[in-house]
Amino acid sequence: MNLQLTGHHLEITPAIRSYVTSKLERITRHFDHVIDVNVILSVDKLQQRVEANIHVRGRDIFCESVDEDMYAAIDRLVDKLDRQVLKHKEKTVEQRQNGAARLRAAD
Repeated sequence: MNLQLTGHHLEITPAIRSYVTSKLERITRHFDHVIDVNVILSVDKLQQRVEANIHVRGRDIFCESVDEDMYAAIDRLVDKLDRQVLKHKEKTVEQRQNGAARLRAAD
């Protein structure tokens, strides 16, 4: 998994970098076919915005989260990404199972 962190109006400290990488390990634990992850951390006046774009085989998954606290925004973003990745994984498994059933029915 290639991870790219970008900060807009924010310096990415080693603490934030390690927090993001530790949280994204949860996604790779559930679905190991993640190719690239691009995370953009930005700060507006009172809003902390975190955006992530995950490239998996055959699809790009995008999520964003806004909160007053950067760490809370990262937590919420990882929860959203985890749900979307699991949904994508279930769809691919279902498609494989349906395809195998069709092949057996055709024989």
